[in-house]
Amino acid sequence: MNIIGNIIKGAIELTEKLTPTSNPQKKQKEVLNHLLVTAKNTAFGKFYDFKAILESNDAQKKFAENIPYFDYNTIHEQWWSKIHEGHTNVTWPENPSYYALSSGTTGKTSKYIPVTQAMVESIKSTGIAQILALSNFNLPASFFEKSILMLGSSTDLVKKEEHLEGEISGISARNIPSWFRGYYKPGEDIAQIKDWDTRIHQIAQHAKDWDIGALSGIPPWIELMLAEVIFYNKAKNIHEIWPNLEVYTSGGVAFGPYEKSFNALLGRPITVIDTYLASEGFIAFQTRPETDAMQLATNHSIYFEFVPFSPDYITEEGSLKPHAPALTIDDVELNKEYVLVISTVAGAWRYVIGDTIEFTDIERAEIKITGRTKFFLNTVGSQLSVNKLDDAIKYLEESFDIEIKEYTICAKRYDGEFYHSWYLGTVEDIKPDLLAKSLDDYLKEANKNYGVARSKALKGVKVKTVPSAIFYEWNAVNKKKGGQVKMERVMSEEKFTEWELFVENN
Repeated sequence: MNIIGNIIKGAIELTEKLTPTSNPQKKQKEVLNHLLVTAKNTAFGKFYDFKAILESNDAQKKFAENIPYFDYNTIHEQWWSKIHEGHTNVTWPENPSYYALSSGTTGKTSKYIPVTQAMVESIKSTGIAQILALSNFNLPASFFEKSILMLGSSTDLVKKEEHLEGEISGISARNIPSWFRGYYKPGEDIAQIKDWDTRIHQIAQHAKDWDIGALSGIPPWIELMLAEVIFYNKAKNIHEIWPNLEVYTSGGVAFGPYEKSFNALLGRPITVIDTYLASEGFIAFQTRPETDAMQLATNHSIYFEFVPFSPDYITEEGSLKPHAPALTIDDVELNKEYVLVISTVAGAWRYVIGDTIEFTDIERAEIKITGRTKFFLNTVGSQLSVNKLDDAIKYLEESFDIEIKEYTICAKRYDGEFYHSWYLGTVEDIKPDLLAKSLDDYLKEANKNYGVARSKALKGVKVKTVPSAIFYEWNAVNKKKGGQVKMERVMSEEKFTEWELFVENN
């Protein structure tokens, strides 16, 4: 009998039942009030008169009227840079304990995103809420006695002045609760290894000594790790090594494009749970098996606003235009795309995180990530967001019975005419012309704006296939392997020229 597992499972189920149902709208008003009260005497709070906002009849409305939108560049230049100059009490009363380094999916230059101790505690509390939600997934009691392998960036953070620097996954792993350390793999020694390939090799060497029940990490890097573990241990699939593997918590990118190749590494189906942990905070997680949508963490120190996703409100660089209207969680509608804007206990204010989402259940505050503002392909009016591109890739996989692990696309000019130029990560021997026609036909049918664009300025579709490894090596050269690194789905013509040269040379 799994005595300990039954006790833990029972405790989780009881705690979940005794936890009162949250009212997202009410909680969000409370979170905003907490943020404003805490930061009213900061330089930022005084400049934008938080006291007046708190005294107004409608703090949410006044907040949106008084404070502009910030992307990373604007808030860093105007405010966060002051912290590096030695100023205190800038956008949050406490100076950051950490900086989360993020090159995102757009370039080599790292962003330095403040992570205060309050944000660390917020991430912990959201993580505990996610653990409590496991009671909804009907997992066996034995699962709660197994280890959890968290594959992120190195926990060996860099000391700079009065803070530490690293990726958010490394910061989070470094701050896991003491009671959780007995379950945590690969363990502190291996987790500190900076070189990704070395760390994966160490995991493969120790894999048979661990009883893994759950995995956590970004899909492409989890896949590469699993493939290495399987290869090193001369197994047919991962369940021959970890027979009790039951759960994979995915995050960072949509799981859909990786589902087929991921399942090919398994011996049997497992439960996949989506999470949304960004460098700016733990934003949402899946709470029930009936849906793959995620519940916003509305009561964990992040205040959310939502801007309708429209070309009228977004610049070519992916930032919001000043006049773009912001909605609260009270005002959103189902199945409409919104640009996510957050304010947090790390001193981010009306911060455009760069993701687009849509609500699938407003009462539960459940969302799906639909793409990135910078990956909105609208050069010739095609209006393709990442979720539509992902759907097209899934259609190709099903139509041709192939695996496409990665892709990127550019609206590129050939002899003055625009074409959508795709690179697909697959080793399957399919004629590119067939793939191009299938992509084109699908998108014409699925997207009205694309169909209009194809009848005018968009002249056609071009496809090239390359091994998926090329995408991973591109990331290794331009950023690094593993951690929070993700492939850019839509490239500018300038970046695409670099990409094509890289492919040709490799």
